[in-house]
Amino acid sequence: MDETVIQQQIISDLTGTQKKISSVLFYDAAGSTLFERITTLPEYYLTKTEIGLLHQAATSLPYTDHQTTIVEFGSGDCTKISILLEAITKQQRKQICYMPVDISRDAIEKSSYLLSKRFPEISIHGIIADFLTQLHVISHHTPTIWCFLGSTIGNLSMDDALLFLQQLSKQMHQGDILLLGLDMVKQTHILEQAYNDSQLVTEQFNKHILTVVNDRIHTCFDPETFDHVAFYNTSDSRIEMHLKATQDMFITSPLLSKPLSLKKGETIHTENSHKFTPKHIAWFAESTGLDIEQLYTDDQHWFSLVQFQKNSP
Repeated sequence: MDETVIQQQIISDLTGTQKKISSVLFYDAAGSTLFERITTLPEYYLTKTEIGLLHQAATSLPYTDHQTTIVEFGSGDCTKISILLEAITKQQRKQICYMPVDISRDAIEKSSYLLSKRFPEISIHGIIADFLTQLHVISHHTPTIWCFLGSTIGNLSMDDALLFLQQLSKQMHQGDILLLGLDMVKQTHILEQAYNDSQLVTEQFNKHILTVVNDRIHTCFDPETFDHVAFYNTSDSRIEMHLKATQDMFITSPLLSKPLSLKKGETIHTENSHKFTPKHIAWFAESTGLDIEQLYTDDQHWFSLVQFQKNSP
């Protein structure tokens, strides 16, 4: 995406009634590293739970001796896709084209390097793109397994999540599979602990987005003048992350027509992470024309990995 467009969007978001920053900006090289640390924290159950479900799914996916494409949205760390690739025989891997799609060049280059060393038989074709708006750049001519893991879809509003899945369904060919990770609704204290870890890594991650904004639009945010706030919004079934100003401040930038004013206690909304129910899963299937082929979940039903398939043209 053009840098000027990104800058204009950041400025628009920061000058609205509720100031906000797109969560896409979390994932530069430093932010991606912080997020990888988050996934290993004891409070952050999502990754550990999903990995267990991926081990179950990996052995039942329909790999063949014919060419197959595996597309992974927001690929980042290659731990999860490695589970699927490990379950494929070396002979079958020769027929696999893996296509990681991410806005971060660093993330794609790092994961592609590691995977090429571990699985030299597979072909890797990375795509640097915002998959939410650039699905059209993904060209696939073979049976495809689409992977949208980590409950990343929860960062979208429910309407936007459905719209993305509908657009993806139109791009899928008959017989294509979608593996979709969904974090499920559960007790509030479990959800809030996952985003307020005792080691304060999530706090670092949240504040780091201000450093990214400083780099992109040349502002003067001091991350240490903000508090990390994360809470579960019950009515909207989502975790919200905010940065709360600890003092009155004016933020300047050569790209701003006037300084940005923040009052003590005012927040900048940085992320939503929606949580889902079985009704949402059924709604996604009904509204996209995709069939639920398999549903993997843990004993506590904290996380679901849904295997959809497109069975009609």
